[in-house]
Amino acid sequence: MAAPLRILITGFGPFPGAPYNPTPMLVDRLVRLRRPAFDAVERIGHVFPVSYRAVDRELPALLDAHRPDTLLMFGLAARTRHLRIETRARNAITTLWPDAERVKLRTASIGPGPDAQMFGPHCARLLRAAGATGIDARLSRDAGRYLCNYLSWRAIEATHRPRGPRLAAFIHVPLIARDGRPWRHGTIGAEQLVDAGEAILLEAIRQTRRATLPLTTA
Repeated sequence: MAAPLRILITGFGPFPGAPYNPTPMLVDRLVRLRRPAFDAVERIGHVFPVSYRAVDRELPALLDAHRPDTLLMFGLAARTRHLRIETRARNAITTLWPDAERVKLRTASIGPGPDAQMFGPHCARLLRAAGATGIDARLSRDAGRYLCNYLSWRAIEATHRPRGPRLAAFIHVPLIARDGRPWRHGTIGAEQLVDAGEAILLEAIRQTRRATLPLTTA
């Protein structure tokens, strides 16, 4: 019997300026969903502290422990009213804002290498899946210069390594109220996020399975 597909689903905790982050709720809901489509899928949930050191410590440990086929990451974009599916990570770090551990980096780049790394063509398919739920979802080329972009960069790096994830994706979600209602003049609440997250997860599973199909020869 084939091993189940493994999906690592991550979110972030609160951070300076955002005492409530809806992504832990979203991760928990997606891990607990019961659908026939998930019968042969192992879903592992994890919430990162908003800390550079935590990402560098915990992401490699998670990848080593679980060997996920797919890495599906969620983060908060508090000033955005729609769902953003990121298409790239930039080799850039803010030197202005400290992380949740009050660490402020002194370098403006993550490391030597290209100016940006792309997630891949699956982003467009994830967008269509999310949009089919009725949510306002758009592609984005700017994941910022904070922890969301930093995690995205590290995740894309991981997909290039032997036995790394075959697919990675990062989705920014808007702020919602603690009771699940849309925030102020927004239109997206907790249930809309979960519906879109489920659609993205199902499409990510399809894309991962397609990527793992063995090559055939004539």
